[in-house]
Amino acid sequence: MHSLWKGCKFFSPRSSSTSQNLQFLSFSSFLQIKSLSPSAASDPLRCSSSFLISQVIKYATTHKATQQIRSFIITSGLLLNATANFILLCNTLLHCYPLYQPLRQFPRIPPSYDTFAYSFLLHSCADLELIGPGFQLHALTFKLGFPSHVYVQTAVLRMYAASGFLLDAMKVFDEMPDRSSVTWNVLITGLVKFGELKRARDVFDQMPMRTVVSWTAIIDGYTRLNRHEEAAGLFWRMVAHFGMEPNEVTLLTIFPAISNLGALKLCQSVHAYAEKKGFKVSDVRIANSLIDCYAKCGCINSASKVFEEMSAEIKNLVSWTSIISGFTMHGMGKEAMESFEIMEKEGHEPNRVTFLSIVSACSHGGLVEEGLEFFEKMVAEYQIKPDIMHYGSLIDMLGRAGRIEEAEKIALEIPKEIASVVIWRTLLGACSFHGNVSMAERVTQRILNMEGAYGGDYVLMSNIFAAAGKYGDAERWRRLMDSSKFSKIPGQSLV
Repeated sequence: MHSLWKGCKFFSPRSSSTSQNLQFLSFSSFLQIKSLSPSAASDPLRCSSSFLISQVIKYATTHKATQQIRSFIITSGLLLNATANFILLCNTLLHCYPLYQPLRQFPRIPPSYDTFAYSFLLHSCADLELIGPGFQLHALTFKLGFPSHVYVQTAVLRMYAASGFLLDAMKVFDEMPDRSSVTWNVLITGLVKFGELKRARDVFDQMPMRTVVSWTAIIDGYTRLNRHEEAAGLFWRMVAHFGMEPNEVTLLTIFPAISNLGALKLCQSVHAYAEKKGFKVSDVRIANSLIDCYAKCGCINSASKVFEEMSAEIKNLVSWTSIISGFTMHGMGKEAMESFEIMEKEGHEPNRVTFLSIVSACSHGGLVEEGLEFFEKMVAEYQIKPDIMHYGSLIDMLGRAGRIEEAEKIALEIPKEIASVVIWRTLLGACSFHGNVSMAERVTQRILNMEGAYGGDYVLMSNIFAAAGKYGDAERWRRLMDSSKFSKIPGQSLV
């Protein structure tokens, strides 16, 4: 396996701050209190972290009192609030209980924690990406005789992989005498996460017994890198050749690849499988993904059918946004508007993605006034600050309708911190379509001032002048392109 790691990326260690160490200590305290009885939930100490700290200090030598406070922390849900006071509270508790002392006295007196304790702490470090405490725990497990324990070493491997320390993760993997399927899956997932797909595939191919998690991880890697044909091929190989049954996560992983390929038959096959397994009903993410996938594969009727079959209780904002986006892709502006109105009546509050979809739908459907109303509603009623994509859709909508003066005015009002040359190129395209030479010159000059032009800008300006009968100006822009050594990239078609 060593040959797989040559030339692999190495992520430099990040400094371990005091707050990281305190978070580590808070999880250590949780290790001790997680098994206590929930009867302490009725304890009257329902108060602030500051008050609890004062009580811990006051009753530091009283085991029963500090135990009650610990029990209250776990039963009240305070563990979910990683505030500064809460971390200080946990750190204070650690000094009052036998958990902290062995760690302070190590290596003179090694802590007597078992493998479950170390696995729990290492997984906590992985989840929070606390590499400093993770290094310390790895050293402890090594010195206390756990280097051959598969569960502990898998937790060490995950801690390194989750934080981007891939060489350390692979060294742990290579030195393990025994490996479970979880061990292999953790390494594959870590490599995929940081873009090491080739090495992840090498590990996958050497895996003695692959699981659905292994297949899902490697398919996800190809999907992330936009290698959709290979992702779909692996999915088909997994199902048809190896008889492996995909789970919900596998389906969610393959949907983006299907959408990008426009593979309608594969989408239908996955839909049938999801129906058979009951995934579409049990997991709203599957239904939402099917709506989006069918729409992108060109079958809006199937997308609408999936949406209509969902009960009102299951539908969430993503469901509504997906069907509105589907109508937008197919130029069905009125249907998108009707869906938006029903969504609001059913109590779902639109977000910025929903508004982007509905404004785009109005743009493609020629519903200019309605699009302006939605944009105004987003800003005034829902207090959503427009981003560059919202402005882009608005300017595109006005440009298509020939209202380019309004579009230019809006473009000039875009805040400087989000302004983009793409907006002005959109407006330049509208000027070309409607033959507005004077505005085209202003817009082109702004593009040159912001970023500098590329070949397409020169060609477009030349065409605008030629269409207006100003052939001398058209030729001048062509010569400018030649002297600037710009060239227009040829267009391509998949047909």
